[in-house]
Amino acid sequence: MTVESSQGARALAEQLSADIADQRVLAAIREVPRDRFVPADLRALAWENAPLPIGEGQTISQPLIVARMCELLELQGQETVLDVGTGSGYHAAVLSRLARRVVSIERHTSLLQSAGQNLHAAGIENVELILGDGSQGYAAQAPYEAINVAAASAGGVPAALEQQLAPGGRLVIPTDGRHQRLMLVRRRDGDIRRRVMEPVRFVPLVPDTDADRREAERAARSITELVE
Repeated sequence: MTVESSQGARALAEQLSADIADQRVLAAIREVPRDRFVPADLRALAWENAPLPIGEGQTISQPLIVARMCELLELQGQETVLDVGTGSGYHAAVLSRLARRVVSIERHTSLLQSAGQNLHAAGIENVELILGDGSQGYAAQAPYEAINVAAASAGGVPAALEQQLAPGGRLVIPTDGRHQRLMLVRRRDGDIRRRVMEPVRFVPLVPDTDADRREAERAARSITELVE
């Protein structure tokens, strides 16, 4: 990291510490140069606690939301994590500092290519990038001890993702369309247990129709991600 990046990362982690208790998550925020993951014309805003547009109707999420989702996953360092919705690669980068390995899937070729460049520039080597439909997960390397979904599923938690969760595993996902809340899913004793958490705002998961793409672009322009 540059001196400026290091200072920005430390200040951001200090700001987030008011809401985030997991010290490993805060350390990961300090270690990842967020300015490497935003468009060049927005780098002056990289250390703000705010989402930023990255193209293709997508955003780099608000750092507080990234940190909170990572905290809910309760990572200990030995896990293989499935990251759905690579975007700029920032969320995968933070996860890479908390887990042994990250498999990150993105449906937009241009974003996946940019994410690969961003991760390389940040010196991150334990993230594997996959081009595909994240709502279907990535069965080839399942099961996963943790699954992170950085896009909102209007139809609840996709069944494929729950099926790819390892025993004892945890999944965090924004659900319910325009009235979004984080949902924490745990697989315990052969059962799936779901817990609704705080409100958030994400772009939609897998926009397949023209109408959905327009909604994703609108959301990326006006998105605000809130924690109450």
